[in-house]
Amino acid sequence: MDQVLDLMAKELKLPRAGVAAIVALLEEGNTVPFIARYRKEATGSLDEVAIRAVEDRHAYYKDLLDRRKTVLKSIDEQGKLTPELRTKIETTWVKAELEDLYLPYKPKKRTKATVARERGLEPLLDSLLADESGADPFVIAEPFIKDEDGLRSPSECMEGAGHILAERLSEDAVLRAWLRLEFHEHGVLKSEVREERKADQAALRFKPYFDFSEPIRKIPSHRLLALRRGEKEEILTVKLLVERENLVSQLVSKVPANPGSGYRRFLNEVAGDAFDRLLAPTIESEVRYEAKKKADAEAIKVFQTNLDHLLLAPPAGQRCTLGVDPGIRTGCKLVVINRLGQLVQNEVIYPLEPKRDLDGSRAILEKLCAGNPIEAIAIGNGTGGREVEAFIREWLKETNRTGLICVSVSEAGASVYSASDIAREEFPEHDVTVRGAVSIARRFQDPLAELVKVDPKSIGVGQYQHDVNQTALKKGLDDVVESCVNRVGVDLNSASYKLLAYVAGIGEGLAKNIVTHRFEHGAFKRREQLLEISRFGAKAFQQAAGFLRIHDGEDPLDASAVHPESYPVVQRICQLAGKTVPELIGNDAVLDALDPKLLVDEKFGVETVKDILAELKKPGRDPRHQFEIVQFREGVNKPSDLEVGMELQGIVTNVTDFGAFVDVGVHQDGLVHLSEIAHRYVKNPADALSVGQAVKVKVLAVDLQAKRIALSIKALLAAPQGAIGGAAGAPPQHRRRPNRPEGNAARPQAGARPPRIDGPRPPRAEGARPPRPQGPRPSRPEGAGALRPEGTRPPRPEGARPPRPEREARPMQSPAKREPVAPATNSSLSDLMAKFNKGPR
Repeated sequence: MDQVLDLMAKELKLPRAGVAAIVALLEEGNTVPFIARYRKEATGSLDEVAIRAVEDRHAYYKDLLDRRKTVLKSIDEQGKLTPELRTKIETTWVKAELEDLYLPYKPKKRTKATVARERGLEPLLDSLLADESGADPFVIAEPFIKDEDGLRSPSECMEGAGHILAERLSEDAVLRAWLRLEFHEHGVLKSEVREERKADQAALRFKPYFDFSEPIRKIPSHRLLALRRGEKEEILTVKLLVERENLVSQLVSKVPANPGSGYRRFLNEVAGDAFDRLLAPTIESEVRYEAKKKADAEAIKVFQTNLDHLLLAPPAGQRCTLGVDPGIRTGCKLVVINRLGQLVQNEVIYPLEPKRDLDGSRAILEKLCAGNPIEAIAIGNGTGGREVEAFIREWLKETNRTGLICVSVSEAGASVYSASDIAREEFPEHDVTVRGAVSIARRFQDPLAELVKVDPKSIGVGQYQHDVNQTALKKGLDDVVESCVNRVGVDLNSASYKLLAYVAGIGEGLAKNIVTHRFEHGAFKRREQLLEISRFGAKAFQQAAGFLRIHDGEDPLDASAVHPESYPVVQRICQLAGKTVPELIGNDAVLDALDPKLLVDEKFGVETVKDILAELKKPGRDPRHQFEIVQFREGVNKPSDLEVGMELQGIVTNVTDFGAFVDVGVHQDGLVHLSEIAHRYVKNPADALSVGQAVKVKVLAVDLQAKRIALSIKALLAAPQGAIGGAAGAPPQHRRRPNRPEGNAARPQAGARPPRIDGPRPPRAEGARPPRPQGPRPSRPEGAGALRPEGTRPPRPEGARPPRPEREARPMQSPAKREPVAPATNSSLSDLMAKFNKGPR
């Protein structure tokens, strides 16, 4: 275990003590949010990202150790476990390397090599490899002819021996590691469109990949996933190309054959068979699978970042809200949601074609506003949303209700919620249309509390989310939801069981028990009452209590993030300050005057005390930003309303590796490409933009047929003075010349010199440069550069510079002929695997 901790600390570049503490806490059943928030002294204040990284690597090594035991047992039962092999297996810390070592001993189906061994041809192969006399291999093979075994000629014996050698090569762990690294480092992914799908309309989505190639080690996540999708839909043919002849020749050099053996002239054919039949297919699959895993990890990370920003979008707060789910043929569903998120009333209006009942719609709006203290109107951004918004805004002007907030809200996933079990449980008497309008209104009030009811994959803030590993995606997104919920905290007396389920240590079963207890016994007054709930034990209480809030309870600390186990620290603070808890809360002057070191004891360190003091200043503080209203441009409701050069207000709906999608109110998101985000070099769009962010954009292009809108943010930003298309320190390959607004016509003619910006050059002062001598320039001797006239430089004294040592001449090598890594020992195997597995696993 100590070795695992050392490996994890080195790999993650974290303090070993912190890694050891995290592993111990995880094995005790503690959750990541609890460890990050309430065990800072033990971990050295490592954050959630580091703790989850330790959790993932710990799981990896735990699986590897379990697999190692299985491999050792299997080989031992076969009676083939030598001390040397045991050492290699026990010093292996990479799963692929472990499987390579196990491959020769792994139970397998009958192969050509198996049949050849059964016919007794393995001694023939050993003789051929060991021969040093240069004898004819066919002569050596003659004694192995057996008609009863189907070996009727020396060539058939030689063929069987070749099958055995090919299998030996394919099962050599060092060879496989070397070849895997070669495929990864020098392999090129090549895609072509299938001939029968060229004219297919669905294939046009993959047009950039109809004839495409890129090194597999350089290809970005989104392009690799696009290629795999095209391959899966049988539109593209994708192959990993390598220099076969070069690799086969290097395989030949690795065969342990005597230099004088006459069998050497057959090795190229045998190595080629091993490469084509046994090695290349499996190595290609492994390398492409590893590339897919890394692409999945990057895509999931993008999804996680976007989901984090979406869930932590600023809440509008407890406002009585009119939710509107737009509809054309079936009408617009209206719901009134009170400040607690409860459904009060619902109606349907038909302000759009074909009915276009404008008077009736106005009358219903008037009735709802007259009967309820409506403070805001939240309108879904689906089909007809902009038209309904325009109608409602006009009605607000007519009725002098211009102070009423009217905003557009994303509908992503609302239909999924409306048909879900939790929606049916909440509103069994209403249909899916009413539930959808409720979800829209609640998202406006508190995005986090409502979006946790929707499967994160249905929210649509990722890239190629259906192409990545679904198990890894679900875990990654669940981690984000758990993190967001616990960062914000949950009101114990109003939260749904779906929201409570994401609180650390609770889960769906206990969450339902909490809701049931709340329904039967009324609101909670103290956190300790959680222990009265069925199956809610001390461990669950320890993990969850600090993230649950009770407002208007018996203890004001229950409304804060101070954990109940830390209440004694607060009591000591009160004694030291001479204040009661209510007098202490929010009293910055008193709290700032306290020295945290005076409150430290054997259980609570400085970091915990600092957190407690910060929480007492603003108990239950919400980490989310303040809510801001974003209003789309009037009269721009559909893509055909857009014009090149328009400047619009928009909201970022999705951030990917290649740019960001922005909603400008036309029912179709536009793309701000990576190169159009800023004047400086932006490597990752997530560094500059986040989901839910309000931005100003300029329309660059509109393609109605292809349904594409190109937008730019940097076009509306002032270019920094002296910029040449990239920030200082940007990689040279990303720096570009600024576009000439006049086009190519502004390019100067060849040989022309542009005029000086600061006026004509002043005349040179006399005597500043000696006049050039008249007459022709002396010619240079053939085969030499310009000769310096004698006497212009004194000769170098002897011994002033030692003679240059003779350098051994070396022939130049092309990249294709580079020297392969020698498969010498198990340490070289580890080095190869370390190179191949560098980067995120």
